[in-house]
Amino acid sequence: MRIITGAIVTRLRSLAIILALFLLWELACHAFSVSQLVLPAPSAIAVTLYQRFGALWPHLAQTVFTTLVGFWLSLVFGVVLGGLVGTSRLAYEAIYPLLVGISSIPKVALIPVFVVWMGAGTGPAILTAFVISVFPVVVNVATGLATTEPELEDVLKALGASKFDILWNVGLPRTLPYLFAAMKVAITVAFIGSITAETIAANRGIGNAMLIASSSFNMPLVFAALFLVSLTGVLFYLLFSYLENRFTRWATRGREPFA
Repeated sequence: MRIITGAIVTRLRSLAIILALFLLWELACHAFSVSQLVLPAPSAIAVTLYQRFGALWPHLAQTVFTTLVGFWLSLVFGVVLGGLVGTSRLAYEAIYPLLVGISSIPKVALIPVFVVWMGAGTGPAILTAFVISVFPVVVNVATGLATTEPELEDVLKALGASKFDILWNVGLPRTLPYLFAAMKVAITVAFIGSITAETIAANRGIGNAMLIASSSFNMPLVFAALFLVSLTGVLFYLLFSYLENRFTRWATRGREPFA
């Protein structure tokens, strides 16, 4: 009971801090007469969001679609590649340097290549979201598999367990906390990738809506779109945090996780 009460109090304090920051933002805009072309007040953003939500919703749905497709592709490929890298020395030495090299390339530089391959539209956004989010999944899955104690593997081998048995019954379950941590990071950066591609090579999506709004100096609309993206990213982060707490409760040993 005390743990639940403490968690509720912590949530309320966090909410109060967030609301205080928005209030400070609002007061600063009015006190210093900040132009909406520079920084719109939260009240102006809220009014614009209410008035233009019907126009922004199709763009948000498009962005969420491309982000989720790219994210799930990165999850599938990331788990497979992470499993290879974490269990095979040859795969580690062959694949890992390539992944590091690809992840070091600015994703903006890859978008024109994706446009040549697939044309402007949804394809480049999905590929950009995939490329930018696959690396965290590979690294975390490989790290989770590498943390399996050699002594435990030796005991299981002595009991007659095969490498697949060890991987399936010990390695993969031990990797779940790392996988959920990767998912929370990957979904966030996947939004960055899809929106970046939409600002360059798409005629739909939040990125395209922001580009059009900024070209007409409608900054409240730009910030309204940013708020929608931020809120959507937070909701997905909270969803994966809930699933992490649901399926990997054993990893925290009853302690309340921070994220």
